[in-house]
Amino acid sequence: MVTLCEITAGAAEASIWGVVGHVLLLFLFSFIAAMVVMTFAGLSVVAERKVCAFIQGRLGPNRTAIPIVAAIPLLGNFLKRNGLMQLLADALKFLFKEDPIPGHVNKFWYMAAPAMFLAPVLIVGAVIPFGVYWSDGSMHPIAVADFDLSIIFMLAISSLTVFGGLMAGWSSNSKLPYIAATRSGAQIISYELTMGITIVTLVIWAATMVENPLNIFEVAAAQSGLWFCITQPLGAFLFLVALFAETNRLPFDVSESEADLVSGVHTEYGSFKFGLFYVGEYGHMALASMLFVTLFLGAWYPFPGCEWPSDWGWISSVLSVFTFLVKVAFMIFFFIWMRWTLPRFRYDQVMRLGWSVLVPLGIANFVFYLVLISL
Repeated sequence: MVTLCEITAGAAEASIWGVVGHVLLLFLFSFIAAMVVMTFAGLSVVAERKVCAFIQGRLGPNRTAIPIVAAIPLLGNFLKRNGLMQLLADALKFLFKEDPIPGHVNKFWYMAAPAMFLAPVLIVGAVIPFGVYWSDGSMHPIAVADFDLSIIFMLAISSLTVFGGLMAGWSSNSKLPYIAATRSGAQIISYELTMGITIVTLVIWAATMVENPLNIFEVAAAQSGLWFCITQPLGAFLFLVALFAETNRLPFDVSESEADLVSGVHTEYGSFKFGLFYVGEYGHMALASMLFVTLFLGAWYPFPGCEWPSDWGWISSVLSVFTFLVKVAFMIFFFIWMRWTLPRFRYDQVMRLGWSVLVPLGIANFVFYLVLISL
């Protein structure tokens, strides 16, 4: 399997400068992938405010402006009215606010927890195929890394986010953050079981179509006909519910329940460290949207049974990336819409739903497709 980075493989073998150039390209592509995820995370913050304002019958942010940018005709007014400069204002606020460290916390883990929460988002973004390009008559992913066990890698790294929340709650040395961390850990572990069963079902179904069903690019490419949300509707639904729980989005926001936990694991955090949690939460939502689009929503294919012609060259590549990003934007909008539509579940309801409903449904779905494939 060839990745975008292997365009320079011949030069890398030719000289030491080729090797250096190849390594620099890897860093460049990694940076671009991380920036795509972070850009979606940042825009999701603005989208969250505008969508919730629309649902609640108000305007949302429409006053914050950078004087020089606001003076630009048309563009400045557009950015101001749509709240797009609010994001920069929030970033500057988090960056320059006083950042005290409470005396009762475990300082090392208290400071490491925000980075532990954000890092998996940036790492998993490396295996997401944002689109495709054609070379030597075959299709290759536009991705930082493409290897045989990329789905296993995705599951393994994304599950590490639970440690960020656990460390934040434990190291805060405070009652309510610790309760929130315990809730979050139990919830994520419970719903990861449903997610794992759904992924296994998807893998055995994709094994009938591709050579390596554990490769996320090959699974995405197998949807050139019917998307997997059509052939596996229950699996897609279970995976989507598990993603809501994994990202701690409402109605599964039990680890940050303001009514009984103040602010959950974030209670003892402020300034830049709280900003990392804030960005990490929306980064997880953006990454979850990318995973759902890749695995169930046809990835870069515009419609079921339709794909961009390979003879269009770079135009097809651009269109594939554009299609993928539009689908991701739609999924982020869906995440936000659900947050401001459904009420928060009680913690016991969340756990009962995970163990008594979703896990049995996931097992039944797995058995059904196993029998179907066998027949």
